[in-house]
Amino acid sequence: MGLDPGLRRLALGTLLAAYAGPVPPDWAVDLLADGLAGHTLFGTNVHDPAQVAASTAALRAGRADVILAIDEEGGDVTRLAHATGSPYPGNAALGAVDDPDLTRQVYAAIGGELAALGLTLDLAPTVDVNTADENPVIGTRSFGADPKRVAVHSAAAVAGLQSAGVAACAKHFPGHGATVADSHHELPTVDVPPAVLRERDLPPFAAVVDAGVRAVMTAHIRVPALTGDGPATFSRAVLVDLLRDEYGFTGAVITDALEMKGAALAAGGVGPAAVRALAAGADLLCIGAKVDAALVELVAAEIVAGIGDGRLDRARVEEAAGRTAALAAWTGPADGPAPVAADLGYAAALRAVHVEGDLTAAGAPLVVQVHATSTIAEGRVPWGLGPHLPADVAQARAVAGETDPAELRALAGDRPVVLVGRHLHRLPGARELVEALAATHPVTVVEMGWPGAWRPAGAHAFVATYGASHANGRAAAKVLGLTD
Repeated sequence: MGLDPGLRRLALGTLLAAYAGPVPPDWAVDLLADGLAGHTLFGTNVHDPAQVAASTAALRAGRADVILAIDEEGGDVTRLAHATGSPYPGNAALGAVDDPDLTRQVYAAIGGELAALGLTLDLAPTVDVNTADENPVIGTRSFGADPKRVAVHSAAAVAGLQSAGVAACAKHFPGHGATVADSHHELPTVDVPPAVLRERDLPPFAAVVDAGVRAVMTAHIRVPALTGDGPATFSRAVLVDLLRDEYGFTGAVITDALEMKGAALAAGGVGPAAVRALAAGADLLCIGAKVDAALVELVAAEIVAGIGDGRLDRARVEEAAGRTAALAAWTGPADGPAPVAADLGYAAALRAVHVEGDLTAAGAPLVVQVHATSTIAEGRVPWGLGPHLPADVAQARAVAGETDPAELRALAGDRPVVLVGRHLHRLPGARELVEALAATHPVTVVEMGWPGAWRPAGAHAFVATYGASHANGRAAAKVLGLTD
């Protein structure tokens, strides 16, 4: 026996799906006509602006009020510019500059690009306070480690995005910045009392609620004092008692991807995770990036079954679908975004570059890029100084802990060395590599990840870009005197 059509449509109205490739498949459009809330576009869905605009138009043909979402944070997390790197610096760079109006302008520019392509929801900004230098998944996606500064810039980012008519989604509630594990792979624990969260992690969320943010995304993190053994995504104490009742949020609560291990393992699969998230107070469920029609139908069927067996109250699902529909119907100011100055992102990135030490030895160097892996959130996006260097600048690549410093010394000859990395303090062998090179050559270290407290022993200079976007790389090359 098939699903009750009314209940199936109700369940679909709480789901945010995805599809593979640059052209929406028939099932992705057909499910929209059946009531699916919308789709998230990922890098695999993006080839060029004209193609993205054609895709969103095809999806909107399925239903006019569809939610079309994307993770476009600027900086290290970009989908539109995944092939080249973002033309905008990320949150850490904007926080380092500490000019809220600049943050608003950058996010208004991002929102303007999204709106022009037919996208309606940006799964940004990240408003987590990055208090753990070892945080493997937030880092430069955060405006910083100071709750007050993060709160001010979070509100500015929301105002900028929504001035362009694109709904903002602040993430990851109640705060992913103190974790030292990645919720894509496991369930991180933040074992602190609620009072610490209110002082350290929650001020940015209070600020974005006051700024009128349309959506808030849950975190797949465990806070034992509030969530028990499960993640915040499944916690009514977090999503209702804290976010709605205490902080007064009235918009849509969106889950982080339910395929992530922090949620799926805790619930026993994406379908059960959807039921638990809805029961806890979530409204729009991100199924994940690897989605097909069968998975959507499976999750919808699980939600319908949950209504039938008492795990879910139908009124709760109706409430969730109603908030999702309101998010889909929302449009921003009729006058659209303000004009954007050319090279806004580069100028912002240039202001963020922080130099410690002496750069006089950086002329005509050997530029060495140290290999770094990427997180699932970032994806494989080009980074470094390479695209911005003239052909006569010598370049090399290295793997910390594997590349013999003697090889790099031989390549450098009489030249100084510029060592470029991301999160070097977390790479085994990186400190030793810097120290070995510094013993014989003037070394400038360019940190394009979260700079943290570590500084390389023996280096002549330490340059922090607070991000690895295309704009950050161009700015670093300029500051080093390697390009005009």
